[in-house]
Amino acid sequence: MKFLRAKLTRLLVDTFASDDRRIEHALSVLRTAESMLESYPGCDPEIVMASALLHDIGIKMSEEKHGYNNGVTQEQYGPPVAEGLLVSIGFPPEKIEIVKNIIGNHHSPSRYDYLELALLKKADQIVNRNEEGH
Repeated sequence: MKFLRAKLTRLLVDTFASDDRRIEHALSVLRTAESMLESYPGCDPEIVMASALLHDIGIKMSEEKHGYNNGVTQEQYGPPVAEGLLVSIGFPPEKIEIVKNIIGNHHSPSRYDYLELALLKKADQIVNRNEEGH
């Protein structure tokens, strides 16, 4: 898909507005995931990109509805938000389903055997550890 990174990044920035920490986190997860792609042969780079940039997209809705967010609420609210965003840029419907499943499972024990999910979980874990200073 032409200019996918730019389109996804715009969606991320538009959603999180001035929340620079969350925007930077998503960008870091993408960089980390892309650097690990060779270790996960068969991964779809478009699914990796969309999942990495949008994996925490449910945070905003969770915080608006509940005043907090956690892994459960991120997995609950993220997939429908991501679907609307991905549809808006013409992302392929069959890939939207996979991205939604990944976003809805990135904090839980894996319910899917997608290589992209395993890659996202590892990249998110590495970035979270680095952000915490460990």
